[in-house]
Amino acid sequence: MRIPDIDEAALTSAQEKVFAAIKAGPRGVVVGPLRVWLHSPKLAEKAQELGAFCRYETSLPTALSELAILVTGAHWRAGFEWHVHAPIAIKAGLSEAAVEAIRCGREPHLRDPAQSAVYSFCRTLLETRKLDSEIYDRTVAEIGTVGVVELTGILGYYGLISMTIVGFEVPVPAGASDPFSNH
Repeated sequence: MRIPDIDEAALTSAQEKVFAAIKAGPRGVVVGPLRVWLHSPKLAEKAQELGAFCRYETSLPTALSELAILVTGAHWRAGFEWHVHAPIAIKAGLSEAAVEAIRCGREPHLRDPAQSAVYSFCRTLLETRKLDSEIYDRTVAEIGTVGVVELTGILGYYGLISMTIVGFEVPVPAGASDPFSNH
């Protein structure tokens, strides 16, 4: 990593508070970009709260939120994020072939209309920085207005995660290979 990993034995009181909140929350661990954010406890506090909502509390089914996370992680080539979320996405119902296609930058074959709409929305917004009415309207028809608002929040939050991973060179978990090293 570009900055030293935090020393858990030398946390400030502000860092300890956030560290404990993350550990006690649904993640249960303080890893990867969360450790980078602890260098700024206020950022870590706010970001981890948003992240807990984006990952565990939106109205979207897990398969759709994980699909959005994978599209974002692949866009940024954030290997750590990929290693965390690809298995979750597969367990949630995305096919291994679809996950592999996303990793390789190819359009996945998604039979589910909601998955197809979410994929198009995410990929288009990330790559072109705009959405045409057809993609927007199709996504609203599949997941509703609240779902689209939350989906956009997921993209933003996981963009922050991915930029932290890439910008600070957060390594993939020990023993794993970088899923984007050949792309």
